[in-house]
Amino acid sequence: MNVPMDIDRSVYQLRCELRGHEGDVRGICIIGRGMIATSSRDQTVRVWSLSPSDRWKYESTRTLLGHTSFVGPLSWIPPNDQYSEGGIVSGGIDTLVLVWDLKTGEKVQTLRGHQSQVTGILLDDSGNIFSSSMDCTIRRWDNGKLIESWQAHDGPIQAVIKLPSGELVTGSSDQTLKLWRGKTCTHTFTGHTDTVRGLAVMPDLGILSASHDGSIRLWAVTGQALMEMVGHTSIVYSVDSHPSGLVVSGSEDCSAKIWKDGVCIQSLEHPGCVWDAKFLEDGDVVTACSDGVVRIWTTQPDKIADPIDLESFSSQLSVYKFSRKKVGGLKLEELPGLEALHIPGTNDGQTKVIREGDNGMAYAWNMMEQKWDKIGEVVDGPEDSLGRPVHNGVQYDYVFDVDIGDGEPIRKLPYNRSENPYDVADKWLLKENLPLSFRQQIVEFILANSGQKDFTLNPSFRDPYTGASAYVPGEPSYMGAKPIKPTFKHIPKKGMLVFDVAQFDGILKKVSEFNSSLLSDQEKRGFGLNDLDVSRLGTIVKVLKDTSHYHTSRFADADVVLLLKMLKSWPTAMIFPVIDIMRMVVLHPDGAATLLKHINDENDILMYVINKATEEHALPANLITSIRAVANLFKSSGYHSWLQKHRSEILDAYSSCSSSSNKNLQLSYSTLILNYTVLLIEKKDHEGQSQVLSAALEIAEENQDVDAKFRALVAIGSLMLDGLVKQIALDFDVESIAKVAKASKEAKIAEVAADIEILIRQ
Repeated sequence: MNVPMDIDRSVYQLRCELRGHEGDVRGICIIGRGMIATSSRDQTVRVWSLSPSDRWKYESTRTLLGHTSFVGPLSWIPPNDQYSEGGIVSGGIDTLVLVWDLKTGEKVQTLRGHQSQVTGILLDDSGNIFSSSMDCTIRRWDNGKLIESWQAHDGPIQAVIKLPSGELVTGSSDQTLKLWRGKTCTHTFTGHTDTVRGLAVMPDLGILSASHDGSIRLWAVTGQALMEMVGHTSIVYSVDSHPSGLVVSGSEDCSAKIWKDGVCIQSLEHPGCVWDAKFLEDGDVVTACSDGVVRIWTTQPDKIADPIDLESFSSQLSVYKFSRKKVGGLKLEELPGLEALHIPGTNDGQTKVIREGDNGMAYAWNMMEQKWDKIGEVVDGPEDSLGRPVHNGVQYDYVFDVDIGDGEPIRKLPYNRSENPYDVADKWLLKENLPLSFRQQIVEFILANSGQKDFTLNPSFRDPYTGASAYVPGEPSYMGAKPIKPTFKHIPKKGMLVFDVAQFDGILKKVSEFNSSLLSDQEKRGFGLNDLDVSRLGTIVKVLKDTSHYHTSRFADADVVLLLKMLKSWPTAMIFPVIDIMRMVVLHPDGAATLLKHINDENDILMYVINKATEEHALPANLITSIRAVANLFKSSGYHSWLQKHRSEILDAYSSCSSSSNKNLQLSYSTLILNYTVLLIEKKDHEGQSQVLSAALEIAEENQDVDAKFRALVAIGSLMLDGLVKQIALDFDVESIAKVAKASKEAKIAEVAADIEILIRQ
């Protein structure tokens, strides 16, 4: 291994950029023979090899396609008898673990079992694959088969690594690390104050952890905290170490930092969030950025990029910084230019902020002299204040939406945690010209929504306007005041959505056409319908058409038996019109009850039909009719326990629909997800909510049909409002999804995105 002796005293500079991904680069895997693998939000894994024409640069040599949503963790399989050129294991938000042969670039195994996003992948010395997931479990796989699984944390697992001893270490949203010997937890590491997002081995010293609390910690295997590295101003997503003693970390603050003995010795700025950072064997650093570019950084002078490439990167960085720069809470690039000063003010002292070069300047209107007087430069607070809400040009810890009721408009209530909530409430009520009798409701609202349940009032506090002591929490409040709460336009979703429109004439025509085909086939004529069956089918449709008598009309048991017989015996390509009839039968009260009698664990006809309709290379007609039939089952409470029991199988069966280009299929799938959301919130099913949230986020991230995306966003907001999976949504970067949706030209998309942003701020 050729490691420069003075690596820890040298400055890292850009070596090269690897371009090819079409979305955020999320993960990095260092492969033998000078190769690198990267994963991305664009649903691909790319393999990069040293360029034959320039030994310091890389080029993309393989693109691995198979995931249906963004890909995260990667692990390398060294060459062996099965994989002569090695392999890659990848995990994604689609809950799948995929195994790839690097020689052919083909997917050779699909490991199904996780209920939520796969967050970590590693291989043991026996070639077994270990995977961790947001579903709180670790799973061990041997040659494609699940060997064991266990719940390892009380919150989503974010990372897993293997120590030289063979023991595993996991990091979780429950703010802890755990050390595992087999399935036994031998130690729990506590100290971080937020999600533990990334892990790495520090040779001969212990374990490195990166956290949403902005710190990196070094732990002895015994659990002792040896060192804390503080310097990032936002979430730290990843950490890695090098035999030289250097540590590298990647962060939401758009930097990768190099650390030596706990001190940051260099910060590598990026034009976007740094999702992952890894050392190459020679000490060079690879970073994965949200701008879709992989970058390699070096301390070796002969490897540094040429001046043109360095200037290009510097330009990228300047453009990005300019786009992010804010003054008074406003984006600099969105401010008007000097031409805005040609427009006279409307009153004396009116202020205006305009863009002058890379700065924002404030001007005040001088009514007497009819001109704009320059006040001075407008600046924001320190970098770590980015992202704080702004009200009237001032940043606050919180800006609440308050609904007064009685048709009054929503009011904005700004608040900093350092302020006394009673003082804030009094001043705000006077400013908004509202009764002081609302005071206690406002204070309780502030405390609840800023997470200060244990607030203790300073006994010396006096009302600034009356001189009286504050109202004491817990005493009876003014009964006439209305409860103050955030208002949402589209969440939570109540009730189920169904597909209740059917073209019965067309359905019967298609059944008749298929039946004639069966009767004319010597081998299949036994599956065809006789005259009595055809007549019975007509009677079923007649009952379904007469919706005004649903409360009194009945189905004979033989009616449902006939439909089930057709679903079982007819060729797969011919069952979609029969499924369509069944879709309408389950909306009829007696039809749903009659069908339910025929469902049991030994003969689950519904799962049989779902599996038949969704088999490999499934017909779009089978997918649409069956998914709509399942969505309609939610209308009858008698099916709720069955739907909950088979939730994982059903969602897995239809998971491919999220990436379909068929808008009708997209809408049908998003409706299924939304109905499951309502049911699982009602049942307080945490595990189920996590899986449904993953599916909803996947839909919302894709360039979907407007109605499909809207229903997915409503599902996300409803799940976050319930609270059980809000942290998981935040870990899934729901804030970025909401931000993109809020900019939509479709009003309802923007509105539900605004609902989600309110939840994020709470």
